[in-house]
Amino acid sequence: MAISDPIADMLTSIRNGGKASLAKVDIPGSTIKVEMVRVLKEQGYIKDYKFLENETQGILRVYLKYVSDGKPTIYGIDRVSKPSCRVYNKAKQIKPVLNGLGISIVSTSKGLMTDKQAKEANVGGEILCNVW
Repeated sequence: MAISDPIADMLTSIRNGGKASLAKVDIPGSTIKVEMVRVLKEQGYIKDYKFLENETQGILRVYLKYVSDGKPTIYGIDRVSKPSCRVYNKAKQIKPVLNGLGISIVSTSKGLMTDKQAKEANVGGEILCNVW
């Protein structure tokens, strides 16, 4: 089976791992995926992550985070910009997720950052996903 959207596959693995109460999920690695989970860790949505080298592309191991009653901290995670329909916004056009309760991960010329950081830096870019 050919993978047409590896970022959507990563988001699905994280979403399904949280629903199944897994401690960690393993995802085929890439640079953009490592940057995305770095942003998720900075914002407190995951515990930690590791990039494990192997003979092919490597494995990204994401350690999921749960609140005290066992529910995952990531309530929802959706892909916005897809390979078939890219979504680009200027800094002033970036809308908050759930009135500021969630984040958008934006791919800018200055690297991956949240929607709030992109507005502060006054840079736009491709909206990769929304997390809440």
